Amino acid sequence: MRPGRGAIDYCIARHACASGVKYALASLGSLQAPLISRPNEPDFSDLFALPEADYQKLLDQAAALQAADSNALWDDSGTTPQTGTAQNPTAPKDSDRKTAKKKARPKARKEGSRPSAVQSPSLTDVNEVNDVNDLDPNSAAWLDEKPPVIRGPYGPPWPLVAEPLEFEVGLTKLKIEIEDENAKYPLGWALIADDKLRAEAVVGWTTFCEWMGYQPDEMESLNQDLAKIGQMKPFKTEFKPESQAVEPPANLKSRITRPTTGSAAGTAVQRRTVTKKPVSVEEQVDRQNKEFAHLFHSSLLNKALLARPSLVSDTRRECALKYVGLWGARHVNINSAPRQVLEAALNFGSVADAPRMAEEIIQRRRDKPAADVNELRQAMPGYSTALDDCRTFLTTVSTLFTIRVTACSGVAKATTIVAITKEGDKIQIVAVISD
Repeated sequence: MRPGRGAIDYCIARHACASGVKYALASLGSLQAPLISRPNEPDFSDLFALPEADYQKLLDQAAALQAADSNALWDDSGTTPQTGTAQNPTAPKDSDRKTAKKKARPKARKEGSRPSAVQSPSLTDVNEVNDVNDLDPNSAAWLDEKPPVIRGPYGPPWPLVAEPLEFEVGLTKLKIEIEDENAKYPLGWALIADDKLRAEAVVGWTTFCEWMGYQPDEMESLNQDLAKIGQMKPFKTEFKPESQAVEPPANLKSRITRPTTGSAAGTAVQRRTVTKKPVSVEEQVDRQNKEFAHLFHSSLLNKALLARPSLVSDTRRECALKYVGLWGARHVNINSAPRQVLEAALNFGSVADAPRMAEEIIQRRRDKPAADVNELRQAMPGYSTALDDCRTFLTTVSTLFTIRVTACSGVAKATTIVAITKEGDKIQIVAVISD
């Protein structure tokens, strides 16, 4: 029996995903993701918690900045900034640009209303254009093709570290996105059993859940799931070099001869020689990452509850799963983490001061990202002790990322997510999940 068209499309999409992953891994070594300065821009830190009206105000600010950039572009290409007189008569007028910005921005849904269906962009959506030559490259519509966005710490919207790559191979559309996992709340923190850290960990996890709008019974359900995982595997935050017992292969086991009673002949028996193999800190961390990546993506955790939308509108669909790290991360990047994640990390230094510390860090990093924790201590002397107490959980350079490859072919869609660690040019795969 011949396979149906849907099965063929799915096989093509899966093959495209595999090719996309190979391409991403091959080119990731040269990826440079510098943090940018955003002193006068709306900050990404609190976007998820904003009511729709406030969110639209931030979009308006982003639109104004993009319009200013467009004006600067036209100033460079034929417009006199002092007088506003266009040497190029086809350049768009300011009123045209403002009109296009309003059209580009999605309409706001009344706060509290629920859409009949969540509308999200799809790789299969293609804008039909009769003839691209008919478009005026100087028109406002051509300039304002994309709606305004709030830039994240790397430029693209949070948590992306680079603009998504999109390809078309025949009739298959491929999209590659790379996310900063050190910008998310490490779920393993909720499993910390160390008595010295447990109270702060509970406060941080509870605060995070409250930020995400969970009710007490929902938080209790998540805590029960995490307790089961914690019983299976403790989550460690500090590692020391250790060793493990290693048995030699069967063909290398030494033989000894034992004499038997009443006989001169002996009997050959095998002797089990056990050796010790050193296990580095890096190997232990890698092992824990892999183990918790498997546990957090198993049926032991109610991911449907984490994926439950906390805010839905024409422009947003927010849920806790977007802000939770499920790959065994231990550190949070203070330059790229949103407020609720940053506060959870700073709770390990001071529960009382965490909100004020987070606010000061957010304001400082908009102008200049921190190079290291010591620089932050010098800039915030009043919180130096608290920063020392929680520096084990902080970083200023992300090393854990996920590569999300989505392929669409006909009616089929396939997704592959690869978690990797990247330190310099060294890349190591933590786990691969395909859907």
